[in-house]
Amino acid sequence: MATSIYPWQAAAWQQLQLLRERMPHAILFHGTAGSGKSDFIECFAQSLLCENVQADGHACGACVSCGWFSQHNHPDYRRVRPEALEDEPPEGEEGADADTGGTGKKSKSTKAPSREIKIEQIRNLADFMNISTHRQGLRVVVLYPAEALNVHASNALLKTLEEPPPGTVFLVATNGIDRLLPTILSRCRKFALPMPDHGAALLWLKEQGLADADSWLREQGGAPLAALAQAETGNRDDMEAFLQVLARPNVDNALKAAEKLMKAPLASLVSWQQRWLYDVLSYKLSGKIRYYPRYQSELAALSAKVHTAKLMRAIKSANDRRAIADHPLSPKLFVEELLLDYIACCT
Repeated sequence: MATSIYPWQAAAWQQLQLLRERMPHAILFHGTAGSGKSDFIECFAQSLLCENVQADGHACGACVSCGWFSQHNHPDYRRVRPEALEDEPPEGEEGADADTGGTGKKSKSTKAPSREIKIEQIRNLADFMNISTHRQGLRVVVLYPAEALNVHASNALLKTLEEPPPGTVFLVATNGIDRLLPTILSRCRKFALPMPDHGAALLWLKEQGLADADSWLREQGGAPLAALAQAETGNRDDMEAFLQVLARPNVDNALKAAEKLMKAPLASLVSWQQRWLYDVLSYKLSGKIRYYPRYQSELAALSAKVHTAKLMRAIKSANDRRAIADHPLSPKLFVEELLLDYIACCT
């Protein structure tokens, strides 16, 4: 687990310490994916459980509680997240192996790991919240990303938040606050976590030894951890295939690309298209490009011929698709419609 926050989170950490005197029963951390929210809230969780918290609010790292936490077996801590994240680290974290429901068991099913947080995971917290704490302190539940809660899990969590058990703090993170139930939002103290400015993010990536850091950072919307994770895969093939169709819109090429890209993360495809459309609009209005400067000539040509009204409709359509990208009825059909609608906008 992470033991420190990122440089761009220092001011937010200081602000968060002001809540300690009257700790809310639930804090909702919201911000852009890839900015380090999960590491930030796990650092805060460790500090809430620490028996010798430091003056700056950080955990001491040396007490019994910190030892348990670092070994992923603190009896007063639970982490809830989708099964799919149990096989990969959260933002900026390596070696994540804590269970999602406090059972210590992992599914042996041959099915693809679920990308949802299920009602069973929320129900599994009941016993945890109804027994005495082991160190006479708080119980802490970390849950992310909150938008992964399915309907039944959301309702179960809502009941818990309506009648919070004493001595329990929920630390919840989301990449999209607008995708959560208003009733859940109303029962949490909201806390915004900022993105670093481009210069700070670029400096951090260079300190990690990332080559071509500026391009990676721009392509991931300025999110440094997302940029680092994408770069570490060493694979731009899906992105390049997708951007080539956007750069040179053609029906035949779009259908061929859909065949190849239907196994790619669909949410990523939508994000790439959203950024591309933003660059087209930005160049049309101001002559500036934010995300894909290496495609400047293609973006300039498109911005000159695409009508603003069509472009705005395409942006709205991409935004609407993002809401269903994690649960498409047919991945291939989803990609085809994504590309064909874009082509219609450009002609």
